[in-house]
Amino acid sequence: MPPRPNGPRLSMKESLQQLDKKTLKRLLSYMKPYRFQLILVFICIAISAFASVMSSLFLQRLIDDYIAPLLLEAAPVFTGLFFALCQMAVIYIIGAFATLFYNRIMAVISQGTLKTIRDDMFAHMQTLPLKYFDTHTHGDVMSHYTNDTDTLRQMISQSIPQTISSLFSVVAVFFSMLSLSVWLTIFVVVFLLLMFKVIGKVTAKSGRYFVRQQQSLGNVNGYVEEMINGQKVVKVFCHEDKTKQAFDERNEDLFENAAEANKFANILGPIMNALGYALYVLIAVLGGLMALFSTPNLTLTGMDVMTLGAIASFLQLSRSFVQPISQVTQQISSIIMAMAGASRIFALLDEESEQDAGYVTLVNAERRGDTLVESEKRTGLWAWKHPHGDGTVTYTELQGRVELHDVDFGYVPDKIVLHDISLYAKPGQKIAFVGATGAGKTTITNLINRFYDIADGKIRYDGININKIKKPDLRRSLGVVLQDVNLFTGTVMENIRYGKLDATDEECIAAAKLANADGFIRMLPDGYNTVLSGDGSGLSQGQRQLISIARAAVADPPVMILDEATSSIDTRTEAIVQRGMDALMHGRTVFVIAHRLSTVKNSNVIMVLDHGRIIERGTHQDLIAQKGVYYRLYTGAFELE
Repeated sequence: MPPRPNGPRLSMKESLQQLDKKTLKRLLSYMKPYRFQLILVFICIAISAFASVMSSLFLQRLIDDYIAPLLLEAAPVFTGLFFALCQMAVIYIIGAFATLFYNRIMAVISQGTLKTIRDDMFAHMQTLPLKYFDTHTHGDVMSHYTNDTDTLRQMISQSIPQTISSLFSVVAVFFSMLSLSVWLTIFVVVFLLLMFKVIGKVTAKSGRYFVRQQQSLGNVNGYVEEMINGQKVVKVFCHEDKTKQAFDERNEDLFENAAEANKFANILGPIMNALGYALYVLIAVLGGLMALFSTPNLTLTGMDVMTLGAIASFLQLSRSFVQPISQVTQQISSIIMAMAGASRIFALLDEESEQDAGYVTLVNAERRGDTLVESEKRTGLWAWKHPHGDGTVTYTELQGRVELHDVDFGYVPDKIVLHDISLYAKPGQKIAFVGATGAGKTTITNLINRFYDIADGKIRYDGININKIKKPDLRRSLGVVLQDVNLFTGTVMENIRYGKLDATDEECIAAAKLANADGFIRMLPDGYNTVLSGDGSGLSQGQRQLISIARAAVADPPVMILDEATSSIDTRTEAIVQRGMDALMHGRTVFVIAHRLSTVKNSNVIMVLDHGRIIERGTHQDLIAQKGVYYRLYTGAFELE
C-alpha cells in the first residue's frame, strides 16, 4: 500500500487550486453544444433565487404591514392579507417550476455530455497501440467508462447547478440584507469569514485523497475483472486464500484513501449547520437589542428603526445566506473527485495514438497485358499501390513474400528480446517457429503485424519496407489465429464473418467447412444462427478455436499467422483440422508457432529460437539429421518449457 501523505496542510485557496484549470476548461468545452440550454438554466436559476429571496423579504411585509396592524383593529379586514398571500403563492409556484425546469435540462445536458465523452474515449481507444493494453489492466480501462464518468455525471447534473444557484442566491440575499440592516450584514460577513477558516481546515484534509481514491478504485476493478476471468485457474490451483489476501490489500488501500477523502467532507455539513444555528441565535439577540434600545438602523435607503418584521425577515435571510455557502463548500469535495475522474479520462484521451507514417496502400487490381492497374471493383487480385516522390505510382502484386533482415527488437529500449533475426518466406511456404516460452516466437509475428516497430533492421513485404505500408492495409493482408480465442456476442455466422465483414453466408459456411467446424456448428440449437455470449462460454475450447480458424479462413489472406492455433484441439481433431489447414495454407505464406512438433513436420523451414536468437533452421529431416536441439525435442530428450 502506498504510504500516507504527510505533507503540509493545504489552505482553502490551495485546495481550490487543485482543480486543474485546464481539465475544467476542457470539460466545459464538451458542454458547448448545449449553449442555449445552459442560458435557459441560468435564467431559471436566477428566477428560482429571486423567488427564494422574495419569500424572505415578504416576511417583513407580512408582519409589519398586515399582521401587526390587524392586531390593533377591532374588526380586522383580511382582504389585503389574502391578496398578498396569493401574490406570494404565485412567486413560489414560478420559483418551483423554474427549479424543476432547470433540473430537467441539466439531466439532458449531463447525459449528452457523458455520451460525447464516452464516444470520444471509445473512438480514441481504437487508435491506441497494442502496447497500451499490454500495460493497463482491463478493469482499470473499464473504470474510465464507469466510475470516472459517474463522478462527472454527479458534478454536471448536481454540483454545477447547485453551485451556480448558490452564487445567485448569495448575491441576491446579500443585497436584500443590506436593504434591511447594514450593521447586521457586517456582523454576518465577519462571522462568515470565521466560518471559512473552519471550512478551509476541513476541506484541505480531504482534497488530495479524492485523486488517490479514483486510482485505487481503478486498481480494485482491474483486479476483480482479472480474477473473474481466471476463476478456473484460481480453483484449479487452490489459490482462493491467496487471491482473497491480494484483494484485501487492494481493498484496504481503497478504504484508507476513500475514508480519508470522505471523513472530513462528511462532517462539513454538520459543522456548517451548527455554525448556522449559532449565527441565527446571535442575530436574534443582536437584532432584539437594537430594537429594544432603538438603535439607529442603517439601510441602503437611509436610517430606519429596527422592527420586529425586519428582525424576522433578516433571520430568514441569514439562513438563506449561510445555506448556499454551506452547499458550495460541500460540493467542493464532489467537484474535486469529479476532476480526478476527468483527469483520468483526459489522460486516456491524451494517450498517443498508434503512429502510422505509411503511404503504400492495398488496392484492387486487374491485369492489362503485363501491367497491373487499379480497379474500383473487387477483382480478387490485390496490389500494393506505391506512390513515389517524383509523382509516379507503381503497383506490386500482393504475393506474400516476407523478409526479415538483421532485426533487433525490445519492448523497452534497454532490454532487447530479439537479436539479429533474419529469414525469408516465399509465397506458398510454411515457416515454423519452435522454442521455449519467451524465446521470441510471438514477438516476431507481432513485428510482421506492426503491433510493435523494430529497433533495428528491416522487414520487407513483397519487397516493400513495411514501415512504408499503412498499418490497416498491412493487417488486412494478414490472417491471424491466436492461441487465446475471443468470440463476440452475436451469432456463429457473425463471428465467422468478423474476418471479412462483406462475406456472404456461403463464403462463411465454406470457411467453416475448410476449418472442419461445419459439423459441430450444424449440431448447435440454431446452427449458424446460434447466438454466442460470454465469449462463447457454451462451447468447448476446441470448438471456439475452430470458429476462430474459420474466421481467419473467410478473410482469404495471402499470409497466415497461426499462433498455437491447434493447441486447444485434441489429437484426433487436430489431424482433421490439419488437413483443412493444409488446404487453407495452399499458395499462402504461413507462419506457424507451435509447441506440438507434430504440427510443424511438414513445414518448409523450421526455426528453433532460444532467448531471441535463431539457433537452428532447416526442414524436419535436416534438423533431425543435425541431432541438435530440435532432435532432442522431437525424440523427447528434453521438453519445451
